[in-house]
Amino acid sequence: MIEIRELSKSFGKLIAVDKLDLDVGNEIFGLLGPNGAGKSTTVMMLTTLLNPSSGTAKVCGYDIVRESKKVRSKISYVPQDMAVDRKLTGRENVLLYAKLYGIPNRNSKVDEVLEMMALSDRAGDLVKTYSGGMRRRLELAQALVHEPEVLFLDEPTLGLDVSGRKKIWEHIRMLKAEGMTIFMTTHYLEEAEKYCNRVAIIDKGQIAAVGSPENLISSIGENASLNDVFLEKVKTPEEQAGFNSTQFRNLLRRR
Repeated sequence: MIEIRELSKSFGKLIAVDKLDLDVGNEIFGLLGPNGAGKSTTVMMLTTLLNPSSGTAKVCGYDIVRESKKVRSKISYVPQDMAVDRKLTGRENVLLYAKLYGIPNRNSKVDEVLEMMALSDRAGDLVKTYSGGMRRRLELAQALVHEPEVLFLDEPTLGLDVSGRKKIWEHIRMLKAEGMTIFMTTHYLEEAEKYCNRVAIIDKGQIAAVGSPENLISSIGENASLNDVFLEKVKTPEEQAGFNSTQFRNLLRRR
């Protein structure tokens, strides 16, 4: 569904994404990394919001630059910041998206996605009365109204409580089971470990590791977690500057 070959993006002298190579199929794929690692830039290129400096990528068989309109017809993107109008009802928000996409029989389709996201009973209420989890589910309803093949999610559970995060993941897993490809970013490593089929760790614009959480964890050792993999693959600012934390701890022990 997604083919990435030596994809790069520079902003002046800053290389945000450096010759990325990835293949993503029908799976829940998590792109993990520290702030500034290149996650959002990668997603913006794959969703045609930003042109690459070099390299290529195809989504659903279409080139993200030469066939960007066709790419957009096959995907949906739910950004990190809430993208709903709080002054409209839930149903009005989704109906607006359906009109923008020119969906035939849009009223029935809107009802269908609202029911899918368990929002039917609150569809007539103003969004300003919704909880954070409900607003995130409403965004998913908007994203699904034109039946995309690939869904891009940027930090889908950020800022939600435990219950809200659980409900969002239930819906994400349901979408994957129905054949949708999910490409997402998250800082919640425990969620990525539990729910993603595969993950890639990106650091300074380059892939540091890629594979299933189970395989990556087993490469570290027993009783490890995805967080341990992350800490091993991603250098802290101190380590990048040449600071050796192990030597520092040994020095303290000798004093």
